[in-house]
Amino acid sequence: MKSAIITGVSSGIGLTIAKKVLALGYKVYGLSRTESVELKQNDNFQFLECDLRDAKQLRKKIDEIQKLDKNIHLLVNNAGFGLIGLHEELDYLKLEEIIQVNLTAPILITRLLLRQIKQNQGTIINISSVTAKKSSPLASAYSAAKAGLTQFGESLFDEVRKSGVKVCNIHPDVTKTNFYKDLSIKEDSDPDSYLLPESIADAVEMILTQKNTLAITDITLQPQKHKIEKKSKAHFA
Repeated sequence: MKSAIITGVSSGIGLTIAKKVLALGYKVYGLSRTESVELKQNDNFQFLECDLRDAKQLRKKIDEIQKLDKNIHLLVNNAGFGLIGLHEELDYLKLEEIIQVNLTAPILITRLLLRQIKQNQGTIINISSVTAKKSSPLASAYSAAKAGLTQFGESLFDEVRKSGVKVCNIHPDVTKTNFYKDLSIKEDSDPDSYLLPESIADAVEMILTQKNTLAITDITLQPQKHKIEKKSKAHFA
């Protein structure tokens, strides 16, 4: 049985990707701070509590997995964290967290797993964002971190493609998840204006089920309409 490591599996996109990958017959190791009750019921899922901001803890958890399993074929760098607002008003330590979760952790995890993924001619999937590809006022740090992740994936593919490793960046637009829970904006009520996590999971399946001779390196997913909704001040009261 092939194995996968997926970060940020407690809810939203990560949870849905984990369910999809399990359905494809993988054993899945999920790294996040909280466990999903849904995934807990699956015998092929193993949860490892991990704070991705802590490089030492991250290394320890990956080492634990690698001692038990030499069959890691898939890494999905999914965990994400963002803030919306004027850059000079954003919390200093939260800005550091944006870089740690969205960029530093994926680079470090990939470093720890890359030799094994090369041996298995596996796949690395980075869940980036459409903000990586365009100017994103009020989300400068988040878009910069995601742009860094995208560039990392593109460069890494050119480095490892000769070893049979596939690397793909997925760039979702507004998706209906808990991502916007503490932000000043949210997805619009029009269902044509946002993605569902299942769309990203379907993209992952498409990547994993292609012929070995084909490498998909970039996918951008957008809803048909572009709308977002500002939350009322009462929402934060």
